[in-house]
Amino acid sequence: IVNRIKEGNKIIFIRHSLAPGSGDPHNINLDDCNTQRNLSIEGISQSKNIGIFFTSNNIKVDNVLSSEWCRCKDTAHFAFQNFKTFSALNSTFSAPYNKSQDKQIKDLKMFINQWNSNKKNLVLITHYSIITAITDAVPSSGEIVVTDKNFHVIGTIRTD
Repeated sequence: IVNRIKEGNKIIFIRHSLAPGSGDPHNINLDDCNTQRNLSIEGISQSKNIGIFFTSNNIKVDNVLSSEWCRCKDTAHFAFQNFKTFSALNSTFSAPYNKSQDKQIKDLKMFINQWNSNKKNLVLITHYSIITAITDAVPSSGEIVVTDKNFHVIGTIRTD
């Protein structure tokens, strides 16, 4: 699978690293990490190992995009340092966010359809709800799901 990734032009979904618990508190505020589930010490280490995996395998990355949730932004930061947020990657696990899943998937597909790889890969750090909705894969924390631009799963890589 590493050789396939090195070819470039792959969509690399990464579920955020280990953040113990499930869902988020009812008072979640995307601007306040204290109101969210956050990475554990193991999750921070896992994120750093994801970055090491990309560097040590000389995997070329065009862009890193992250959900606006703190656990995804932190995964992106510890793994890649440079990233941008993209609301289409936000969690749709629970209300009220579950109402926007169809729009987010449409926006994500439109973005990827217009993406030009230049032999590099697009990294999307998101939640299992988005990855499962678009690929049918059910990744564990920190798992990498590699697809082509049509979202056909090429393979997965566990990072725990």
